[in-house]
Amino acid sequence: MSSPDPAPPHDDRIELIVLFGGQSAEHDVSCTTAAHVLRAADPTRYRITPIGIDRDGRWHVAAEAQAALAAGPDALPGRLDPSGAAVDPTAVVHAATAGVAARDEASRTVVMPLLHGPMGEDGTVQGLLELAGVPYVGSGVLGSSVSMDKAMAKQVLAANGIAQARWRAFREHEVTPGLPAQLADDLGLPLFVKPANMGSSVGVSKAKTVEQVRDAIGVALGYDEWVVVEEAISGREIEVAVLGNLEPRASVPGEIVPGAEFYDYADKYLDDGSQAIIPARLSPEAADDVRHLAVEVFRLLRCDGLARVDFFYEDGPGGRGFLCNEVNTIPGFTPISMYPKLWIASGMSYPELIDELVRLALDRATRRRRNTER
Repeated sequence: MSSPDPAPPHDDRIELIVLFGGQSAEHDVSCTTAAHVLRAADPTRYRITPIGIDRDGRWHVAAEAQAALAAGPDALPGRLDPSGAAVDPTAVVHAATAGVAARDEASRTVVMPLLHGPMGEDGTVQGLLELAGVPYVGSGVLGSSVSMDKAMAKQVLAANGIAQARWRAFREHEVTPGLPAQLADDLGLPLFVKPANMGSSVGVSKAKTVEQVRDAIGVALGYDEWVVVEEAISGREIEVAVLGNLEPRASVPGEIVPGAEFYDYADKYLDDGSQAIIPARLSPEAADDVRHLAVEVFRLLRCDGLARVDFFYEDGPGGRGFLCNEVNTIPGFTPISMYPKLWIASGMSYPELIDELVRLALDRATRRRRNTER
């Protein structure tokens, strides 16, 4: 009589759900990021489920999403589901965690949102995951939404004494024929005009005349109903990667030397004309100052997990020192993106960075359960 087959070994890997794509103008960047994460995540540590969101907002699970990533970002817009039937996002999240009933087992599931821009980086998906009770990588609803909205983030930082470029923010219905000239008088020319809720320099224009300011406002309003206008800064562009929850730590600073007139979308992702200098060419004192400032900004905006904090640096006589530009709570995460490169230069490999982000997600979820369960 043959002996029974041995029981399969217990699989204690973490369920890692990689969420990518999305409806924002940064869809392609998200897909590229996800492809790298899926290749780098350790299969002995994680059971990985990729979930892709197409440009129409439909969610696609596992095999469809994996095939789309392999085919490139253009494979995702709406063509994955020939029937056109939508998959309910809440059902997708619960299906991905199906069979994990016990509280301690559920904590071994983590979602890694790699969604840049609106409908992903702005607290919307984070709210869905909070309602589903699933741990996730990165900042919570408040930290995500405030950091995503440049106008609101600037108000919070200004109220706490963080130095910034001079700026104005307004809503679409507040635009008047005389506004461009007023902005030029108040802030000087040239000006940078940006949609408040967008990243990767999408919709950003450098305006050198009043007429260009007017045109740039129109471009920005194509992406968001809120517009931020800033004075042009001639200082150097310094970036710091921050990692952690209650005790965040900062990477070595890096410096971006744009290949174009400013560090726009094409310079970041298409032309490869920019240059990253890591570590940045700063004195030890200045490097310590900007690292400390990055952590302070991270805390003020209620960030968790990860964020890239960007600064302008006006050094020399009459310079204002470090001016906070913006915070990205889901920064570009390919191996050649600044956030991973800064941590690699600080002694942490790309796969180790993924592991640490997952650990921080579980830590944050455990802490939040203690604070909300009664």
